[in-house]
Amino acid sequence: MKHVLTIAGSDSGGGAGIQADLKTFSALGVYGMSVLTAVTAQNTLGVQAVEELSPEIVDAQLTSIFSDIRVDAIKIGMVSNAQTIRVIATHLRKQTVPIILDPVMVAKGGHALLRTEAEQALISELLPLATLVTPNLPEAERLTGRSVTNLDEMRLAMHQLATQTGAVLLKGGHLSGAATDLLFDGEVEHRFTSERLDNQHTHGTGCTLSAAIAARMALGEDLTDSVRQAKSYVTEAIRHGFALGQGIGPTHHFHSLWRDTHVYDHS
Repeated sequence: MKHVLTIAGSDSGGGAGIQADLKTFSALGVYGMSVLTAVTAQNTLGVQAVEELSPEIVDAQLTSIFSDIRVDAIKIGMVSNAQTIRVIATHLRKQTVPIILDPVMVAKGGHALLRTEAEQALISELLPLATLVTPNLPEAERLTGRSVTNLDEMRLAMHQLATQTGAVLLKGGHLSGAATDLLFDGEVEHRFTSERLDNQHTHGTGCTLSAAIAARMALGEDLTDSVRQAKSYVTEAIRHGFALGQGIGPTHHFHSLWRDTHVYDHS
C-alpha cells in the first residue's frame, strides 16, 4: 500500500482541509497521514475562527512521521505562518517524492487563510520544492501580481509561475462556461475541460483535487495522467455533492463506493 501525507489545516465541518484530504486518500486506495498546521472553526456558512498550531508542534509531527513511516507523496494545503512554512521546507528538502502544493489563501466564503507576511515565504520556500502547484485564479493573481480573467491570461500566469516552481496546474473554475484547467509541465501545455455542473455544493473542491493528484502520483501514474484522473474524480464528486447544513455543502468523496454499497441517503 502507498502512503500519502497531507500537511494542512483542519475543517471542523469536514468538507475541506485535512478531512477532505484523508477522505480522498481513502477513496483512491492509499493510506493517508496528516500533519495539522491550524484548526478552523468552520461550517457550510464559512470560517468563523482560525487558530494556528505552533511551528514547534508542526516540526514534531513531521519528524515523527518521517522518522518512522515511508512517505510516497506529499500534499500541502493551508500553511498561514512564515515560520511554519520554513519548518516544512526544511523537512521537504530531504524528500525525493512528489510534492503537490495547493496554495490555500482564501476560503470559499472570503476568509483569509494565509497571512500577508507568509505569502513571500510560501513563494520563496515552498514553490521551488513543489512538483506541482495548483492555484485557482484568485490565488494565481496573488502569486503573480497580474489579472487572470480569461484563458489567454491564464496561460501567461501559468508560464510566469512555472519559472518559480515545477509544473503548474491553473484551475479555471472561476471562469464561466466549461470548466477548463491548464497544465504546464515545463515543456508541454495540456488542457483539461469538463462540463460545468449545476450544483452549488462544491466545498473542498481544491483540497480534493490536489489530494487526488498526490494519491495518483503515489500509485505510480505520471503527472499528466494523475491530473486527468484526479479531475475526473473531482468532477464526479461535485456531481454528487450534497446539502449539509444551511450553506454550501461538500463534494462527495465516496460517491462511487457509496453507490456500490447502496448507502446513498444524505438526509
